[in-house]
Amino acid sequence: MSSPHFFALIIGTEILNRRREDAHFDFVTKALAAKGYKLSASFIIEDDPALIVQTLKFIASQPNPVLFSFGGIGSTPDDYTRKCAAIALRDGSLPVHEEAKEIIEKKLGEKAYPHSIKMAQLPKGASLLYNPVNDMPAFSLDERYFFMPGFPEMSHPMVEEIINRLVPTKRVYYRHTLTAQTKESTLIKVMEQMPKEVEFSSLPKLKDEADLASWEVSISVASHDEIQARQAFKMFTDYLELYKITYTREDRSN
Repeated sequence: MSSPHFFALIIGTEILNRRREDAHFDFVTKALAAKGYKLSASFIIEDDPALIVQTLKFIASQPNPVLFSFGGIGSTPDDYTRKCAAIALRDGSLPVHEEAKEIIEKKLGEKAYPHSIKMAQLPKGASLLYNPVNDMPAFSLDERYFFMPGFPEMSHPMVEEIINRLVPTKRVYYRHTLTAQTKESTLIKVMEQMPKEVEFSSLPKLKDEADLASWEVSISVASHDEIQARQAFKMFTDYLELYKITYTREDRSN
């Protein structure tokens, strides 16, 4: 897969109302960083079918999306994700996936009915994802939309397996950072000259709240092209040295 754009969708009213802490965002960002990638966006949304459908459609409209979706694939009345995925990404129907049905019946026997067996109703063309904890299958569509349980112990091994399969080779990200003793606005002229292929960020900080003149700004420049990253960073250091602005630097690749 070339240049995937990764997204996380965390579905659960219980996270937004603080009944449960999210564990997915931190895990996914670290798992991607280990391969030299990052999330393009992460969404935490409530269990609202219309909102889930619209969020899925938005993600699907992005260039080369890969989605990790957590939650809502169970059999209770508030588990909407299977149906929403079918509406957003297929024709809306939920035919019985025979392999999923067989797994659920084998695992639960008569207890699979009348509720748990509903988890075998999946969007057309769904492929199963192995659940390492209880065998209850998750599913994917088009090898780019991955729908997993909300339980981290189930979904996180799935994420690791998916990432290793999609991006087996780590790509190096060359990053250069500095902290300058100046206001962020001082460097806007340089920021405006950054190539669009270069990722850069500026983080201002007031060192002393009692001294409104004690501003500093951290600049980060990164690219998968080592030469481009170095040249872009040099634009900042040249400017700072020209105007005799004090700064410290830290260079690294990951």
